[in-house]
Amino acid sequence: MKIGLERINTQEEITVEALLDSGATGLVISSKFARKQGFKLKKLERPMHVRNVDGLLNKEELIEHTVEVNIYYQGYRERTEIDVIEEQK
Repeated sequence: MKIGLERINTQEEITVEALLDSGATGLVISSKFARKQGFKLKKLERPMHVRNVDGLLNKEELIEHTVEVNIYYQGYRERTEIDVIEEQK
């Protein structure tokens, strides 16, 4: 479904395709997309480990950045941080 994301640093809004109620336990955005769209990446003090769908730790990936955004959907608005994941190699 389409939702709106607002860049906090510029207050510009873009419309994106998003998966809602996908079973994921958090919000994620790809690093490639975040950089291309001009989102300001915020470095985490401590990187977070990523868990796979089976609950095991992913040994290859750490979440090192987040982006702060306003999310818009059908009159609903929420300011939140989204974890940035690196593209698979």
